[in-house]
Amino acid sequence: GKSDLDVIVAGTKEAIMNLQDDLLAMERKLWSGGKAVYERTLDDDCLIAFTEMAGVSSRDSIAEQADANRWHGLDIEVEGFLQPTDDVALLTYHASAVRGAEEPYEARVSSGYVRRGGHWKMMFHQQTPLSAGKEGA
Repeated sequence: GKSDLDVIVAGTKEAIMNLQDDLLAMERKLWSGGKAVYERTLDDDCLIAFTEMAGVSSRDSIAEQADANRWHGLDIEVEGFLQPTDDVALLTYHASAVRGAEEPYEARVSSGYVRRGGHWKMMFHQQTPLSAGKEGA
């Protein structure tokens, strides 16, 4: 039969996958959602790192910039997930999406979450744009 340790490890793996799925669902909503989603999802302060800007911003100032002209055709492939403590989780994924009629956007994205009062809140978000991989373009 299964040892107690096997049962604990299986339960832990399942819990980690469930958390990863929950955080991915939150990420998807942020890509497509507006101000209310940001207000629900972000921690009071969030460290952001984009090509054009980086630093610590308040939830409210980030939410103000969440326009309704959001992304569509989002595709996410998880590349890494780590939960170093019970109340901290880090997620890295490859994202591709389109905004309006623009060229598809591809990026390696990382987010950090902290659990407060039973709710996961984003406290870190970073995007590294990737070239579309067109040879000779």
